[in-house]
Amino acid sequence: MAVTVLSTALFAVAGKPLPVCLLGAAAVLAGQLTIGWSNDLIDAPRDRAAGRTDKPLAVAPELDRQVRLALGVALVLTVLLSLALGWRAAALHAVTVAGGWAYNLGLKATPWSALAYFVAFGALPALATSAIPGPQLPPAWTMLAAGLVGVAAHFGNVLPDLPEDLAAGVLGLPQRLGARGSVLAAVAALLAAAGIIDSQTGFRNPVLTAIGTAAVLVLALVAVRSATRRPRGRGAFLATMAAAAVDVTILAVNSGLG
Repeated sequence: MAVTVLSTALFAVAGKPLPVCLLGAAAVLAGQLTIGWSNDLIDAPRDRAAGRTDKPLAVAPELDRQVRLALGVALVLTVLLSLALGWRAAALHAVTVAGGWAYNLGLKATPWSALAYFVAFGALPALATSAIPGPQLPPAWTMLAAGLVGVAAHFGNVLPDLPEDLAAGVLGLPQRLGARGSVLAAVAALLAAAGIIDSQTGFRNPVLTAIGTAAVLVLALVAVRSATRRPRGRGAFLATMAAAAVDVTILAVNSGLG
């Protein structure tokens, strides 16, 4: 839901009409569902072995068939809705979805785990601007900033599962860095993304940009505090996504995709 909301905001910031924004939201949501459901299916045996009662497929294996059916429907919808946005946007959305699937299929257990998030999130501004009408590529720096936000989201998302991942031998970049290293990496990525956006667009509305940057800094500190006090909670991830929303707002205020 966080990725879908942020992507929809990017469509709006890119100046796309409301029907295209809604179509883009539907396409991204379908793609995210395929990523989420495939992740649950692939991880089900490991989740059962770890006794993950918070995972439906870990406690109810009979749901596998329904999830596979839903996954198939979501895949078809992803293709059809993406093509309705134009072939350029469809190709870029395929990059985002492929990044998520690559992560699920094994990249998450390698030192290159953050690369999947960097590529998937980095393609989102281009997906928004490449949709019809008037498809075009955004400035390269917007994709770099979005990719860094994705890296921050990766670290924040993995933090609550670090003990189970280590026990199962899943050694992605966050697991190798540990909880403290992952928090610092997430904060560094967030601040770098904000810095890129500020340097490219801040001169247009310096006061509002400064306020937004201060908000990103506060949210980064909240992420650190949440990860330190409740490493098993979702606070760090939610704070990261909130910071991403602020970055998109700065883009909107400064017409960063226009």
